Amino acid sequence: MRVLSFSEKGCIRKNNEDSFLVLLDYGIFAVADGMGGHRAGEVASSTALHELEKLAPELKAQTDHDLESWLVESFAQANRVVYESSTTEPENAGMGTTLTVLLIRGALAIIAHAGDSRAYLWRKEELTALTKDHSLVGELVRLGQISLEEAEKHPQRHVLMRAVGADQEIEVDCQRINLQPEDVFLLCTDGFSNVISDQELFEEFREPGTWEERLERLRQLILERGAPDNFTALCCIME
Repeated sequence: MRVLSFSEKGCIRKNNEDSFLVLLDYGIFAVADGMGGHRAGEVASSTALHELEKLAPELKAQTDHDLESWLVESFAQANRVVYESSTTEPENAGMGTTLTVLLIRGALAIIAHAGDSRAYLWRKEELTALTKDHSLVGELVRLGQISLEEAEKHPQRHVLMRAVGADQEIEVDCQRINLQPEDVFLLCTDGFSNVISDQELFEEFREPGTWEERLERLRQLILERGAPDNFTALCCIME
Protein backbone atom coordinates (compact mmCIF):
# COMPACT_ATOMS: atom_id res chain seq x y z
CA MET A 1 0.00 0.00 0.00
CA ARG A 2 1.11 3.53 -0.79
CA VAL A 3 -0.10 6.65 1.00
CA LEU A 4 -0.14 10.12 -0.53
CA SER A 5 -1.30 13.28 1.19
CA PHE A 6 -1.34 17.05 1.24
CA SER A 7 -2.77 19.63 3.63
CA GLU A 8 -2.76 23.38 2.96
CA LYS A 9 -4.25 26.50 4.52
CA GLY A 10 -5.54 27.73 1.15
CA CYS A 11 -5.57 31.26 -0.21
CA ILE A 12 -7.74 33.04 2.38
CA ARG A 13 -7.40 31.43 5.81
CA LYS A 14 -4.54 32.59 8.04
CA ASN A 15 -3.89 29.17 9.58
CA ASN A 16 -4.61 25.53 8.80
CA GLU A 17 -7.25 23.99 11.10
CA ASP A 18 -7.15 20.67 9.21
CA SER A 19 -5.10 17.75 10.53
CA PHE A 20 -4.37 14.29 9.19
CA LEU A 21 -2.92 11.10 10.61
CA VAL A 22 -1.04 8.19 9.02
CA LEU A 23 -0.18 5.20 11.24
CA LEU A 24 1.01 2.53 8.84
CA ASP A 25 1.92 0.07 11.59
CA TYR A 26 -1.69 0.04 12.78
CA GLY A 27 -3.42 0.56 9.45
CA ILE A 28 -5.01 3.83 10.61
CA PHE A 29 -5.54 6.83 8.35
CA ALA A 30 -7.62 9.88 9.28
CA VAL A 31 -8.50 13.46 8.41
CA ALA A 32 -10.04 16.07 10.71
CA ASP A 33 -11.32 19.58 10.06
CA GLY A 34 -11.46 21.74 13.17
CA MET A 35 -13.71 24.68 13.93
CA GLY A 36 -13.99 27.23 16.69
CA GLY A 37 -12.62 30.57 17.80
CA HIS A 38 -9.07 31.88 17.54
CA ARG A 39 -6.93 28.84 16.66
CA ALA A 40 -9.37 26.55 18.53
CA GLY A 41 -10.08 24.63 15.34
CA GLU A 42 -6.45 23.62 15.14
CA VAL A 43 -6.60 22.48 18.76
CA ALA A 44 -9.76 20.43 18.18
CA SER A 45 -8.55 18.56 15.09
CA SER A 46 -5.06 17.86 16.44
CA THR A 47 -6.46 16.78 19.83
CA ALA A 48 -8.87 14.29 18.24
CA LEU A 49 -6.10 12.73 16.16
CA HIS A 50 -3.75 12.67 19.16
CA GLU A 51 -6.32 10.67 21.12
CA LEU A 52 -6.68 8.25 18.21
CA GLU A 53 -2.92 7.84 18.05
CA LYS A 54 -2.68 7.20 21.81
CA LEU A 55 -5.31 4.44 21.57
CA ALA A 56 -3.85 2.79 18.45
CA PRO A 57 -1.63 0.26 20.31
CA GLU A 58 -4.83 -1.33 21.68
CA LEU A 59 -5.55 -2.58 18.16
CA LYS A 60 -3.02 -5.37 18.58
CA ALA A 61 -5.40 -7.08 21.01
CA GLN A 62 -8.58 -6.54 18.96
CA THR A 63 -10.13 -9.25 16.81
CA ASP A 64 -11.57 -8.34 13.40
CA HIS A 65 -15.02 -8.59 14.95
CA ASP A 66 -14.11 -5.96 17.58
CA LEU A 67 -12.70 -3.32 15.25
CA GLU A 68 -15.89 -1.32 14.80
CA SER A 69 -16.49 -1.22 18.55
CA TRP A 70 -12.91 -0.05 19.04
CA LEU A 71 -13.40 2.74 16.52
CA VAL A 72 -16.66 3.87 18.13
CA GLU A 73 -15.00 3.97 21.56
CA SER A 74 -12.01 5.84 20.11
CA PHE A 75 -14.38 8.48 18.74
CA ALA A 76 -16.08 8.65 22.15
CA GLN A 77 -12.74 9.19 23.88
CA ALA A 78 -11.72 11.91 21.41
CA ASN A 79 -15.13 13.50 21.87
CA ARG A 80 -14.76 13.53 25.67
CA VAL A 81 -11.37 15.23 25.55
CA VAL A 82 -12.34 17.85 22.95
CA TYR A 83 -15.67 18.57 24.67
CA GLU A 84 -14.02 18.95 28.09
CA SER A 85 -11.46 21.36 26.68
CA SER A 86 -14.14 23.39 24.90
CA THR A 87 -16.23 23.72 28.07
CA THR A 88 -13.43 24.39 30.58
CA GLU A 89 -10.93 26.53 28.65
CA PRO A 90 -12.36 29.90 27.51
CA GLU A 91 -10.01 30.17 24.52
CA ASN A 92 -11.37 26.85 23.20
CA ALA A 93 -15.06 27.58 23.76
CA GLY A 94 -17.32 26.13 21.09
CA MET A 95 -14.61 24.19 19.32
CA GLY A 96 -15.18 20.86 17.59
CA THR A 97 -13.91 18.85 14.66
CA THR A 98 -14.96 16.50 11.93
CA LEU A 99 -13.26 13.10 12.00
CA THR A 100 -13.11 10.53 9.21
CA VAL A 101 -11.05 7.40 9.84
CA LEU A 102 -10.03 4.51 7.60
CA LEU A 103 -8.84 1.35 9.37
CA ILE A 104 -7.25 -1.38 7.25
CA ARG A 105 -6.44 -4.87 8.47
CA GLY A 106 -5.66 -7.65 6.01
CA ALA A 107 -8.47 -7.77 3.44
CA LEU A 108 -10.81 -5.69 5.59
CA ALA A 109 -11.38 -1.94 5.64
CA ILE A 110 -13.63 0.00 8.01
CA ILE A 111 -14.69 3.63 7.64
CA ALA A 112 -15.76 5.54 10.78
CA HIS A 113 -17.09 9.03 10.35
CA ALA A 114 -18.63 12.11 11.97
CA GLY A 115 -18.97 15.53 10.31
CA ASP A 116 -18.67 16.65 6.70
CA SER A 117 -15.21 15.46 5.78
CA ARG A 118 -15.52 12.60 3.31
CA ALA A 119 -14.26 9.16 2.28
CA TYR A 120 -14.41 7.85 -1.28
CA LEU A 121 -13.57 4.48 -2.84
CA TRP A 122 -12.21 4.17 -6.39
CA ARG A 123 -12.72 0.61 -7.60
CA LYS A 124 -12.79 -0.76 -11.14
CA GLU A 125 -13.22 2.67 -12.72
CA GLU A 126 -16.09 3.59 -10.40
CA LEU A 127 -16.12 6.26 -7.68
CA THR A 128 -18.27 5.64 -4.60
CA ALA A 129 -18.90 8.07 -1.74
CA LEU A 130 -18.58 6.04 1.48
CA THR A 131 -19.77 8.77 3.86
CA LYS A 132 -22.67 11.18 4.11
CA ASP A 133 -22.24 14.76 5.25
CA HIS A 134 -23.53 15.33 8.77
CA SER A 135 -24.43 18.91 7.93
CA LEU A 136 -27.60 20.94 7.81
CA VAL A 137 -27.58 21.21 4.02
CA GLY A 138 -26.67 17.53 3.69
CA GLU A 139 -29.80 16.66 5.67
CA LEU A 140 -31.92 19.07 3.61
CA VAL A 141 -30.66 17.43 0.40
CA ARG A 142 -31.44 13.94 1.74
CA LEU A 143 -34.95 15.12 2.66
CA GLY A 144 -35.43 16.49 -0.84
CA GLN A 145 -35.96 20.04 0.42
CA ILE A 146 -33.08 21.55 -1.57
CA SER A 147 -31.04 20.45 -4.59
CA LEU A 148 -27.32 19.74 -4.69
CA GLU A 149 -26.86 22.98 -6.61
CA GLU A 150 -28.75 24.93 -3.93
CA ALA A 151 -26.70 23.24 -1.22
CA GLU A 152 -23.47 24.55 -2.74
CA LYS A 153 -24.60 28.16 -2.23
CA HIS A 154 -26.73 27.76 0.91
CA PRO A 155 -25.87 30.40 3.57
CA GLN A 156 -25.79 27.69 6.27
CA ARG A 157 -23.77 25.13 4.33
CA HIS A 158 -21.06 25.11 7.00
CA VAL A 159 -23.42 24.26 9.88
CA LEU A 160 -22.68 20.75 11.18
CA MET A 161 -25.27 18.46 12.73
CA ARG A 162 -22.60 16.18 14.16
CA ALA A 163 -18.99 16.82 15.19
CA VAL A 164 -16.42 15.55 17.68
CA GLY A 165 -16.55 17.74 20.78
CA ALA A 166 -19.80 19.51 19.94
CA ASP A 167 -21.85 17.56 22.53
CA GLN A 168 -21.21 15.21 25.43
CA GLU A 169 -22.02 12.19 23.27
CA ILE A 170 -21.04 11.43 19.66
CA GLU A 171 -22.81 9.24 17.13
CA VAL A 172 -20.49 7.50 14.67
CA ASP A 173 -21.25 6.03 11.24
CA CYS A 174 -19.31 2.82 10.50
CA GLN A 175 -19.05 0.78 7.32
CA ARG A 176 -17.16 -2.45 6.56
CA ILE A 177 -15.63 -3.04 3.14
CA ASN A 178 -13.93 -6.15 1.78
CA LEU A 179 -10.81 -4.99 -0.01
CA GLN A 180 -10.02 -5.78 -3.61
CA PRO A 181 -6.71 -5.39 -5.46
CA GLU A 182 -6.08 -1.85 -6.73
CA ASP A 183 -8.70 -0.26 -4.49
CA VAL A 184 -7.97 3.41 -3.78
CA PHE A 185 -9.40 5.27 -0.78
CA LEU A 186 -9.55 9.05 -0.64
CA LEU A 187 -10.17 10.91 2.63
CA CYS A 188 -10.66 14.66 2.33
CA THR A 189 -11.94 17.70 4.21
CA ASP A 190 -14.69 19.96 2.87
CA GLY A 191 -12.13 22.50 1.67
CA PHE A 192 -11.36 19.87 -0.97
CA SER A 193 -14.84 18.48 -1.67
CA ASN A 194 -16.52 21.91 -1.81
CA VAL A 195 -14.22 22.93 -4.66
CA ILE A 196 -13.90 19.63 -6.56
CA SER A 197 -17.19 17.98 -7.55
CA ASP A 198 -17.65 14.21 -7.48
CA GLN A 199 -17.90 14.24 -11.27
CA GLU A 200 -14.61 16.12 -11.59
CA LEU A 201 -13.00 13.69 -9.16
CA PHE A 202 -14.26 10.75 -11.22
CA GLU A 203 -12.93 12.27 -14.44
CA GLU A 204 -9.54 13.04 -12.90
CA PHE A 205 -9.17 9.52 -11.51
CA ARG A 206 -9.82 8.13 -15.00
CA GLU A 207 -7.03 10.20 -16.49
CA PRO A 208 -3.82 8.33 -17.33
CA GLY A 209 -0.79 8.89 -15.14
CA THR A 210 0.41 8.14 -11.64
CA TRP A 211 -1.60 8.79 -8.48
CA GLU A 212 0.99 11.38 -7.54
CA GLU A 213 0.22 13.24 -10.78
CA ARG A 214 -3.54 12.99 -10.29
CA LEU A 215 -3.42 14.37 -6.76
CA GLU A 216 -1.08 17.17 -7.77
CA ARG A 217 -3.46 18.22 -10.56
CA LEU A 218 -6.33 18.30 -8.06
CA ARG A 219 -4.25 20.32 -5.60
CA GLN A 220 -3.37 22.86 -8.28
CA LEU A 221 -7.00 23.08 -9.42
CA ILE A 222 -8.16 23.97 -5.91
CA LEU A 223 -5.51 26.70 -5.69
CA GLU A 224 -6.50 28.02 -9.12
CA ARG A 225 -10.10 28.26 -7.91
CA GLY A 226 -9.08 30.41 -4.98
CA ALA A 227 -8.86 27.75 -2.22
CA PRO A 228 -11.29 29.59 0.10
CA ASP A 229 -10.78 27.10 2.94
CA ASN A 230 -8.09 24.84 4.35
CA PHE A 231 -7.96 21.68 2.25
CA THR A 232 -6.61 18.22 2.97
CA ALA A 233 -6.54 14.97 1.01
CA LEU A 234 -5.15 11.58 2.02
CA CYS A 235 -5.01 8.78 -0.54
CA CYS A 236 -4.43 5.07 0.29
CA ILE A 237 -3.58 2.98 -2.76
CA MET A 238 -3.80 -0.81 -2.53
CA GLU A 239 -1.15 -2.53 -4.62
